[in-house]
Amino acid sequence: MNACTSGHFLSSYTNLLYEQQMNQTSFLKTMKPGLLTLTLGGMVVGMTEFMMMGVLPDVANDLSVSIPTAGHLIAIYALGVVIGAPLMTALTSKYRPRYVLMGMMGLFALFNTLFALAPSFGLLLVTRLFAGLPHGAFFGMGAVAAARLSEPGREARSVSMMFAGLTVANIVGVPFGTWMSHEIGWRYAFFTIAAIAVIAALSINRWMPNIASSQTEGFGKSMRVFRQADFWLIIGISSIGTGGLFAWISYIAPLMTEVAGFSAGSVSSIMIVAGVGMAVGNFIGGRLADRYSPLKTTGSLLIAMIAALLVVSVVSYFKAPALVMTFVTGAIAFAVIAPMQMLMISSAKGAEMLASSVLQASANMGNALGAYLGGLPIAAGFGYTSPEYVGAGLALTGFMLCLALAKVKKQPAAVTQQPGVA
Repeated sequence: MNACTSGHFLSSYTNLLYEQQMNQTSFLKTMKPGLLTLTLGGMVVGMTEFMMMGVLPDVANDLSVSIPTAGHLIAIYALGVVIGAPLMTALTSKYRPRYVLMGMMGLFALFNTLFALAPSFGLLLVTRLFAGLPHGAFFGMGAVAAARLSEPGREARSVSMMFAGLTVANIVGVPFGTWMSHEIGWRYAFFTIAAIAVIAALSINRWMPNIASSQTEGFGKSMRVFRQADFWLIIGISSIGTGGLFAWISYIAPLMTEVAGFSAGSVSSIMIVAGVGMAVGNFIGGRLADRYSPLKTTGSLLIAMIAALLVVSVVSYFKAPALVMTFVTGAIAFAVIAPMQMLMISSAKGAEMLASSVLQASANMGNALGAYLGGLPIAAGFGYTSPEYVGAGLALTGFMLCLALAKVKKQPAAVTQQPGVA
């Protein structure tokens, strides 16, 4: 190779390295804004789901229906999540995350707008059902995208960035929307959600890196994940184990007013304390899962949830410790979200989005299960501390499923190990 050729080669190679370095630098610069767009999107989803709890009396009065009847708007949203998780995944899994996430935010904007405009309770139910459809797909695709945008070893904390949007919704968005509902009208609260969804979609378009789809198989083939034992064990951990959270938080208002002795006007402030705890726990959970492992972290946090719920049942007769445990229990409850999401992603190679979105559907099943079972002892006359024992039992069941999952995960290694190989 002559000097001229060598010089040309070295020059081309240097240019290639420079281009690669510049591309990597550009990617790293867009990575953090990309994660923040997921946080904003998570806030939209959280406000859509939880806003209804704060505006329920206003909706009931406006539509001349009872509060229990208006409560069907909460249940039908959860039904929409369960239906939408596999359906929306089937329709979007082959597309790049950037476009899917934008589309999901567009649907949130559309159906929250239609919900705010609906003139009758029947149309409210229909639009509320449709508003739940993109929930699982957004978090499913968002979790996969967040993990792929992260640095090695920081996947879980990147996923926790997206779920931080839920905590922001509970700390800021829902209280603000509830205030707006009381002062201006509940329809304006849902118009606001639609506006934030549009901003989130535009932000995703601007800052989300255009990474390729992670779905390496067709949707039909990815359905094979439903044949895996570990998939169903993770679903069980999500739908049963995390039911302990909902057994507690579904009845936190009467617990704090009737048992701890707080005034009814203090409940919104108490919920903010719980929301701050959830925000802190969300980030702690992501870091723990990165440092140890998603499965160990999930199991340990479920044990911590059992202890926290039992402490709540004892100290809720006193204001100060009751308030402290509201923060602590909220933190533990949300700390488990990112580890579980990473646990599912790592167990469903080639079908990450489907599995991740189904996990969101199972979490909504846990919502319903925890609230229903937690209400049974109250109805039987055992008092407002009794749901904590139900929640502890659900968390214990989740921990037992973690032990079963650990056993299942050891089996392939035992089968594939060859004699004489360490």
